[in-house]
Amino acid sequence: MVNLEQLIDDAKCYEVVRDLRWPDQVTCPHCGSHQIQKRGHHDRYSYRQRYVCQSCTQQFDDLTSTVLEGHHRPLRTWVVCLYLMGLNLSNEQIAAELDLPVSEAQDMTEQLRVGIVVKKSLSS
Repeated sequence: MVNLEQLIDDAKCYEVVRDLRWPDQVTCPHCGSHQIQKRGHHDRYSYRQRYVCQSCTQQFDDLTSTVLEGHHRPLRTWVVCLYLMGLNLSNEQIAAELDLPVSEAQDMTEQLRVGIVVKKSLSS
């Protein structure tokens, strides 16, 4: 069986998240300012860009204040999970594809659904 996660590039996942999150320009999740300076990359995830806001001086990265923040699974696992959800696969099928326990796949899909609902309500 082909492992979809191994076909996904980490750099591309972070690029897609940045493009979806900030289609025009990076915005501080703390104060909404566009006066942002890049500040290197995350220690463990070399493609995860860090920033500092010039207005409020808060630091943040690509995943700060998103449903994807603070999880031990790599971003590519979340991206593949979201893709499989789009194919309307069950949690059991997603768990099998990602080689995860069904309970963990269910937690991931619930968190992604909540994040999508929150994003939609904010943009409405």
